[in-house]
Amino acid sequence: MPTLSARVFRFVLRHTVGRRFRHDVLSVAELRRLDAALIRAQRPPRGTTVAPETIGTLPAEWVHGPGAEGDAAVLYLHGGAFVAGSPATHRELAARVSRAAGAPVLSVDYRLAPEHPFPAAVQDAERAFRWLLDHGHAPERLIVGGDSSGGGLALQTLLTLRDGGVPLPAAAFFMSPVTDWVDLSSDSFAARATWDPLVTPAQCRYTASLYAGSPAADSPLLRPTQMDLSGLPPLWIHVGEDEILLGDAERLASRAAEAGVEVTFKVWPGMWHGFQAAARYVPEARQSLEELARFLRERLSEARGASGVGQEPAE
Repeated sequence: MPTLSARVFRFVLRHTVGRRFRHDVLSVAELRRLDAALIRAQRPPRGTTVAPETIGTLPAEWVHGPGAEGDAAVLYLHGGAFVAGSPATHRELAARVSRAAGAPVLSVDYRLAPEHPFPAAVQDAERAFRWLLDHGHAPERLIVGGDSSGGGLALQTLLTLRDGGVPLPAAAFFMSPVTDWVDLSSDSFAARATWDPLVTPAQCRYTASLYAGSPAADSPLLRPTQMDLSGLPPLWIHVGEDEILLGDAERLASRAAEAGVEVTFKVWPGMWHGFQAAARYVPEARQSLEELARFLRERLSEARGASGVGQEPAE
């Protein structure tokens, strides 16, 4: 059963921001206006530092959470349905991921739809990963991950890198990932439509059409879980039980495992889409990030050939 803190936060979420989503399909302009409120709400952990970076013409920022040291790095891809969001809207979550990994996070301001539909974001994410390699980061000391659409983008990026013969990172992580922008008809879309306090099927279909184009671009990357997933690094996937995108995460976990990929998968009872962003308030969100910390540090240690993992940071 969810904690009291989680139930209270969910109630507030459903009756504030969630009410706007559930009342109507928000336009791109309305979604982007929400970004300003998200930016104001960011409270990275004390000791976090942020520094701007430029990858060619692509804006990005380095986020160093407390204890982020050493030669490892995380490429983080923010959510926002591919039409909104930025490193600034996800700075607190990026800082918590940085603390979890014990490594700095490179958060990328990839191009957004509808101005820049698929495959612009994939091209930007691939460019960022190659830039890390070109700047001396060994692939076995790199992690790739993201939340929501950013999680889907992380999967698209891994497959693009693999098929391009680029060395892959030590591991990847996905928080409530979107994994299909063509067929939005998984069982959870109907079964969770009344339970999800934030995301609606209509909003998903609208933003997916902007990203994929109408008609959708003819690319298997728009349905990455239908592709061959063999050869991918270990994957960590956490998702809320009550979100309509539960089916997307389940599909990724099962298809990857079938392909022989190591998968750590967990469904959190009573949780909503992207609940880790509420780690300041919700114990389950903090626990999920603590489990991410164990996963990332173990994979980085294994890749380096170390005998043990680093100590997890205190909350």
